[in-house]
Amino acid sequence: MAADEAVPKPARPKKEQQPLIIPKNATDEQRLKLERLMRNPDKPAAIPERQKEWTPRTAPEFVRDVMGSSAGAGSGEFHVYRHLRRREYQRQEFMDTITDKQSHGDFSPLYASGSAQQSKSASSFCHDQQKLDDDFQKKLLDNKLLQEEKTAKRRLKRCFFFFFSACTTINKIFNRCNKRFASIQLNLSHHHLLLLI
Repeated sequence: MAADEAVPKPARPKKEQQPLIIPKNATDEQRLKLERLMRNPDKPAAIPERQKEWTPRTAPEFVRDVMGSSAGAGSGEFHVYRHLRRREYQRQEFMDTITDKQSHGDFSPLYASGSAQQSKSASSFCHDQQKLDDDFQKKLLDNKLLQEEKTAKRRLKRCFFFFFSACTTINKIFNRCNKRFASIQLNLSHHHLLLLI
């Protein structure tokens, strides 16, 4: 009964046999594509989305498999290291281009994947990075001034200590000389008196 009620499917109309045309250059290929599109103008044409600008993967907050520097690494470790290094270089290059765009003023806030949230987070990341760099440079300058101050203080102590030790040494020598040459001083003072008279 079920077989009697089954309605046979209508046969599909056969497509026209089209000759195989091999394009000889880019213009022929483009012409063939346009002819194919224009055969059925009611059919919607698929327009591809604009490619999103590439953004690097964010750096992990916690690295679980840290590569050690011990001997005995396998031959596969080099390739792991090479990929990690390449990824890090790409990330640094991306950040450099972002800062260059910001400094030249042609920075588009929607540079990333097109979503406002990602572009906002990326621009805030660059702003935070710039602020951290400025803070770091300020801290370096403060540390340098503090070190120069300490060095000047120590230099003054060294000079004072040298001067003081030199004075004490001269004083000791003078005291020794005073004891030895007291008679010579008396004779010299007597000669001065004689010269004055």
